[in-house]
Amino acid sequence: MKKSVLIVATSVVLSVLCSGAICRYSSLRAAESGKFFSFSNDSTSSAAGSTLRYAASPDFVYAAESSVDAVVFIQVAKRSEVPQNMSFLQHFFGYDIQPQRSMSSGSGVIITPDGYIVTNNHVVEGASEIKVTLNDQKSFSAKVIGTDPITDIALIKIDSKELPVVPMGDSDSLRLGEWVLAIGCPYSMNNTVTAGIVSAKGRTLGAAANGFKIESYIQTDAAVNPGNSGGALVNLKGELVGINTAIASPTGAFAGYSFAVPSSLVKKIVSDLLQYGTIQRAQLGVSTVTMSSDVAAALKIADDTQGAAVAEVVEGSAAQKGGIKVNDVIVAVDGHKVTSSNELQERINIHRPGDGVTVSVVRGGKSVECNVVLQLMDLNAMMDSQARKERAREEEMMRQYQRRRQQRQYYQVDPWGLF
Repeated sequence: MKKSVLIVATSVVLSVLCSGAICRYSSLRAAESGKFFSFSNDSTSSAAGSTLRYAASPDFVYAAESSVDAVVFIQVAKRSEVPQNMSFLQHFFGYDIQPQRSMSSGSGVIITPDGYIVTNNHVVEGASEIKVTLNDQKSFSAKVIGTDPITDIALIKIDSKELPVVPMGDSDSLRLGEWVLAIGCPYSMNNTVTAGIVSAKGRTLGAAANGFKIESYIQTDAAVNPGNSGGALVNLKGELVGINTAIASPTGAFAGYSFAVPSSLVKKIVSDLLQYGTIQRAQLGVSTVTMSSDVAAALKIADDTQGAAVAEVVEGSAAQKGGIKVNDVIVAVDGHKVTSSNELQERINIHRPGDGVTVSVVRGGKSVECNVVLQLMDLNAMMDSQARKERAREEEMMRQYQRRRQQRQYYQVDPWGLF
């Protein structure tokens, strides 16, 4: 009997020891596997300078709490001198015609303690009055310091001091799959925080109505809706990496895709508006296309080459003076990798006229460094050139259509399907 009890007791002790060892091993493995799921300031990754923390899930609390007070609600009043829906008598005689007042809203980000706020140009465009409401419900009148419709960035100011700010971050260091937060005021709901990942960089939404617009957006899947425009896109350190600007949606509400202007471009626009009152926009002087298999085959270079292939070099431009030639493939600017025409545009747009840059190109399978001094962009000439190209394209399409119409068709399908 005593022998049986001893055997049972020994078995229980061994089971407890084995269970404890298994649990400890499992927890260590879980911590080790969890290191890829969140960021922190504790330890540094040798691969790309990002920081990793041993945790099972990302922690959004610090980024949200440190940023939310610096995101503001913007209400804009606009006056129309010609009222809509006028009766015939009002239109003819002009009596009782009063200017109409419309209201719209958006978001903004405080970037200095003395009240400078970044938002979107389309939020404040045409405003007669601008009211800014802070997270503590204090309200201020704001004035427009400057706008840039080309990048859809505007700078406004309120009269206050010791305000909370969102520090500028480095959008160039963002990596695909990195967690970000979108903070804004969708549908007038102040200081709403949503989370997502960086889905793409250097994204474009297509040319603007005037035929020319600078677009190199950060694409995320953080939920952004009407009213989020001008709000903050922050990383997990609580740094501003973008200004939320647009969504791609068939309904006008969030459908999974949102876009932000990178902070690298925002910093340059804000600096220009503060120093010069206008944008000092630099120009390289090339027309490019993003590399693809077809382009690589035409240039007889490696199919895996990424960059922007030079289709045209403007006479007397900075590119020509710097030695860039047609069929060169631009792969980097100042050591920053370029994988598309949009990324090339972004790298140039963060500079001012007169800045010197090193443009790395692939020419005939060999790497070449070109030292280029950027020139001032003539925006009117650029828009005229874009308009001419668009007209030429439309005329060519019309000529092709007319030629097809004039060709005789010997075999036609019976529209009733009888023969």
